[in-house]
Amino acid sequence: MEESLDPKDPAEFRALAQRMLNEMLDHLFALRDAPAWQPMPDSVRGSFNAPVPIDGAGAVSAYEDFVRDVLPYPNGNLHPRFWGWVQGTGTPLAMMADMLASGMNPHLAGFNQAPALVEQQVISWLVDVMGFPSGASGLLVSGGTMANTVALAVARHAKAGFDVREEGMQGARPRMMFYGSAETHSWASKAAELLGLGRRSFRKAAVDHAGRIDVGALAVCIAEDRANGLQPFAVVGTAGTVNTGQTDDLRSLAALCRKEELWFHVDGAFGALARLSANLRPIVQGLEEADSLGFDLHKWMYMPFESACVLVRDGAAHRATFASSAPYIAEQARGVIAGGLPFADLGLELTRSFKALKVWMSLKAYGVSTFARLIEQNVEQARYLGALVGAHPELELLAPVCLNVVCFRYVKPALDPAALNRLNEELLLRVQESGIAVPSSTVLDDKFALRVAIVNHRSRREDFDTLVDAVLRFGREA
Repeated sequence: MEESLDPKDPAEFRALAQRMLNEMLDHLFALRDAPAWQPMPDSVRGSFNAPVPIDGAGAVSAYEDFVRDVLPYPNGNLHPRFWGWVQGTGTPLAMMADMLASGMNPHLAGFNQAPALVEQQVISWLVDVMGFPSGASGLLVSGGTMANTVALAVARHAKAGFDVREEGMQGARPRMMFYGSAETHSWASKAAELLGLGRRSFRKAAVDHAGRIDVGALAVCIAEDRANGLQPFAVVGTAGTVNTGQTDDLRSLAALCRKEELWFHVDGAFGALARLSANLRPIVQGLEEADSLGFDLHKWMYMPFESACVLVRDGAAHRATFASSAPYIAEQARGVIAGGLPFADLGLELTRSFKALKVWMSLKAYGVSTFARLIEQNVEQARYLGALVGAHPELELLAPVCLNVVCFRYVKPALDPAALNRLNEELLLRVQESGIAVPSSTVLDDKFALRVAIVNHRSRREDFDTLVDAVLRFGREA
């Protein structure tokens, strides 16, 4: 008898599916009463060393293993007091949209299908809210690193002066150079490696006292490299630096790139979405002048992973960087492949999942205005936490609170700098391991900082009171 993976008893599977949904919603609605994070017992950790199953134990057993060994031990990013790194929280509606997307399981290279139109509409909406022209193109990708790498590939192709796709980077030509600041995210170095440019092709300009790129120093770097026979081709500006949330002077960078005939890319991983708020938009002004933009919807639009976007002002240049053809994926005038595979022609992936559905449904359900208010709420919460820190003699604010990131430490005047760093590192771990909250860390001017990056729609002001109380308590006990 031939087999299938569809349930033999639909009623039995329907009951299991309903249980899964109910218990996951119970988990989400009880987050506030759960620890922000908890370590895995050795018994749980050891369970992942079991050999591969040859004969299955059934769907119910597999789900119960998930409930026991997986669900209680995430990194905590759904929790109201999770502010580590810059990780989004997801929403119940978007969770259900992901279920619907997986249920349909469409292939999003393109094809003549409604899911492709959903992604096209989402890109059109994002082009509009980011102030890009109507002819711009875009693609949903896995995260900010991929979005920025795709954009850098387009910049390389557009500015090389030779056919990079045909000839590669092995010829005896001047080294192609691109620029960012000392605060540019590490994606830039990884992208330089992946694209065959090499890390030496990424030059970091100095930053000012606030951590923003020094545009004058950048201009000197470009002039020096040209004088030395190198080939500058792109500049990366940052909207929301990962350390402190600062935004470069994007308008000045755009003007410099126009003058120098360089590609201007903005890494707006989380900060770009401040543009949704009329009140915060001035912070990221100039973003709309970029040749390309990368940003994460799973950060400050609260979507589940994976949901990021790259926009390219010149849609033809975007397509020319990646488009390819083969007889087995040739476009037809009618039928399933009518319209071709447009998304496959805009990035590295041929096979792509239906990432757009959760964004499409969320924008339809809540509208841009709701996300704008939540982003403003997070910024106000950061200012509130900054004021709490600034008002307490045992705490020290280590960077200005300009957007949604607060960096601070506990201070004991009797300790030398190295001991004070060790103390704050210990405090961070105690706060995390207690389950009270999850901030992360960074180092600013050789000072170990507790770093609170707020992209959490579940956080309340009282949660920041709880964090400060915990840091003070653990600091006094240490």
